[in-house]
Amino acid sequence: LASGVTVNDEVIKVFNDMKEIKKRKKAVLFRLSEDKRQIIVEEAKQILVGDIGDTVEDPYTSFVKLLPLHGCRYALYDATYETKESKKEDLVFIFWAPERHGNIVLVRHVLHH
Repeated sequence: LASGVTVNDEVIKVFNDMKEIKKRKKAVLFRLSEDKRQIIVEEAKQILVGDIGDTVEDPYTSFVKLLPLHGCRYALYDATYETKESKKEDLVFIFWAPERHGNIVLVRHVLHH
């Protein structure tokens, strides 16, 4: 990245795993490392597809509850939605910056798989 911040290998592994059905996570949060030099996986901040209907009733609501009130985060969310033609799935990349905005602002980039 132009900012000098690098992406930790574990982040790349999580992204690649999310594209495989058998290793699917519904959502994962990432943060800057303490030294602000790497984007890392935030431990215990994920929703597994296998938990939906068991310990997770509404995946989107559970995802929003993972987001901190203060502090920026990055996230991958496996969005499922319907169009007039069909049901779709896309990995959505989200940048969460609540301290800079009075309202919730999500900048997203759809990553097709």
